[in-house]
Amino acid sequence: PAPPPLDPAGAPRAAAAAPQIAAPDPALLERGRHGMVPRVGPDGRTSIRAYARPFDRDGERRPRIGIVVGNMGLFAQHSEDAIRRLPGAVSLAFSPYALRPEPLLDRARARGMEILVALPLEPAGFGQNADPGDRALLTGLPVEENLERLDWVLSRIQGQVGAIGALGRLRGERFAESTDLLGTIQAALTTRGLLYVDPRPGAPTPARAFGRTVDLILDEPSETRLEVERRLAELEALARRNNSALGLAGNPVPSIIAAILAWSAGLEERGVVLAPVSVLLRRPGSQAAR
Repeated sequence: PAPPPLDPAGAPRAAAAAPQIAAPDPALLERGRHGMVPRVGPDGRTSIRAYARPFDRDGERRPRIGIVVGNMGLFAQHSEDAIRRLPGAVSLAFSPYALRPEPLLDRARARGMEILVALPLEPAGFGQNADPGDRALLTGLPVEENLERLDWVLSRIQGQVGAIGALGRLRGERFAESTDLLGTIQAALTTRGLLYVDPRPGAPTPARAFGRTVDLILDEPSETRLEVERRLAELEALARRNNSALGLAGNPVPSIIAAILAWSAGLEERGVVLAPVSVLLRRPGSQAAR
């Protein structure tokens, strides 16, 4: 599919839209092996554009900070509190193992929060203390099996702008060591009009998908509010240096939500702005190299 249009700074432009995220569009869905999965529409529309939060890409020149909060849907109360309390520009990554996520998804859309689906990729330490679930994408599986599992993951929710390679605090390091495997998954997402967020700070820009690499993990080394606030201050400093930065929190636990709320209260006065993940996209690394 044709890529989303880019503004001079390299970010895709979105048409003016209502404050809420649109409900899943049947024209952007098709029946897959496990249910309805995203596709590029007959008119070339993609999920990246259809479900993006409105943002003044041309007029807003302050440094941009994006935050993704993961593992949404597994713990209903924590997820509900996160959707109700967090700023609307925070993006949410839903676990494919969440039961009945639709009410949470509806509430998130009503607040204009962009949605990602979490990919359970084989992590470092797999088989010991790191279990990404029985539908995980694994290095020991044939490519066709991994693509079928990707279809299952994508069928779990609708209306997402893309995917992130992190499930909670697991970030798929072992799977991502195979550039061919990771590239195949990124290419599959691209053909469905989805972006990809790589959760490994320092990793290259996604090679075969419009997306972004996370700059900072907010809940390491701990999920305590004080530590998360310290990491948020680092993220803000990084955005000031580079004009944008993306942070990731693995779980919507109360300490993380409280830290983000406290930090974001005076953000505008400090001369920076929260931005949804779709605003921070970069071209696929393979295109940038050419």
